[in-house]
Amino acid sequence: MLSWIVEMGEARLVQLAEELLANPTMAETFSAALHRAARTKGQVDRNMQMLLGLLNVPSKADYNRLLSKIESLQGSLVNLNIKLDRLLASRERPKRRRPEKPRAAQAGS
Repeated sequence: MLSWIVEMGEARLVQLAEELLANPTMAETFSAALHRAARTKGQVDRNMQMLLGLLNVPSKADYNRLLSKIESLQGSLVNLNIKLDRLLASRERPKRRRPEKPRAAQAGS
């Protein structure tokens, strides 16, 4: 049966799928099967996360939380580095000297 479907070609397969989904009963059955599959996957994911927690192995959610915190920390370090660079650059600039008053004017006062 599978080899027959493969031999039909893509165009015929698309046509067959359209005909099957045009039937309301088939469309409903297909939709229900997808819904059950999604619900089962959710249950498997929750069970796997619980099992990993019991084994003290980080799950994908733990990894994503940690990655988010690391990215936040990295952003803070970049901002701190920029501010430090600005501060160091302002300290390295020579200060402008104020013009001195002529000594004669100071002596005459």
